[in-house]
Amino acid sequence: MYTNISIPILKELTKIRLSISVVFSSIISYFLGVTEVNYSQLIYLIFGGMLIVSSSHIFNQIIEKDLDKLMKRTQNRPLPKKEITPKLAFYLALILSVIGLLLMYLINFKVVILSALSIFIYTSIYTPMKLISPLSVFVGAIPGAFPFMIGWVAATDSFGIEAFTLFLMQFFWQFPHFWSIGWSQNSDYERAGFKMLPTGKKDKSTSMQILFYSVWAVLISIVPFFGITGELKLSLTGFLVVIILGFFLIYKSYVLFTLGNNENANKLMITSVMYLTFIQLTFLIDKIFL
Repeated sequence: MYTNISIPILKELTKIRLSISVVFSSIISYFLGVTEVNYSQLIYLIFGGMLIVSSSHIFNQIIEKDLDKLMKRTQNRPLPKKEITPKLAFYLALILSVIGLLLMYLINFKVVILSALSIFIYTSIYTPMKLISPLSVFVGAIPGAFPFMIGWVAATDSFGIEAFTLFLMQFFWQFPHFWSIGWSQNSDYERAGFKMLPTGKKDKSTSMQILFYSVWAVLISIVPFFGITGELKLSLTGFLVVIILGFFLIYKSYVLFTLGNNENANKLMITSVMYLTFIQLTFLIDKIFL
């Protein structure tokens, strides 16, 4: 057992690539909300967000270290392999979270409250709930949707219809994304006792819910076109782009509903990642150029 923290261990504990993708959504929504860029705020948002997301990942892995040993996809993480002690990992997570929250406080009070709630819900409710109920995915979708909302709140110091719409866009998106992962990795999750699919099975009811939430993810994303979401707007061109992107997400969900195999679940997962990225970029480009 080692007590030092190397770069590879740090990258695994913090899930660095996932953390970057999460903060990316906050950066996009910051630019959606801002009228004049405050570069100090932007730096606090980027680094504070990275530290908060990273700390949440570490807390999660500490709690699940014994269960991670049972899963092929997680058994080589630093804690199951005893490359770092849980105590040292906890201190690291605590330091990262405190510094992250302090940086968020320098932006505004609303942002630090949302960030603290995100850590609490993810680590104290979602993580243990994964062993108890499939409803954990609904609970996990709440902090999972916070980053897209937090960027707007950081830029405007306001929690209104705009921030709530951004929250809903990412909230509904998470169900086809995470359930497609749960579908393809179901046997691995079952080995550790995690309840990740809504019915607990790879059945028509689960795939129907995936399709249902895919449709809702797209519907929420076109609402700004109708001028009812305050300063969050979408032009006709942006609307059409969202519809096209949404078609691919819904189509892949329908294919999974029809065929119900792991290959199509994986394709839906990849499509969902691409969908979210391009939706966010569409809104940003739409604001800047259209």
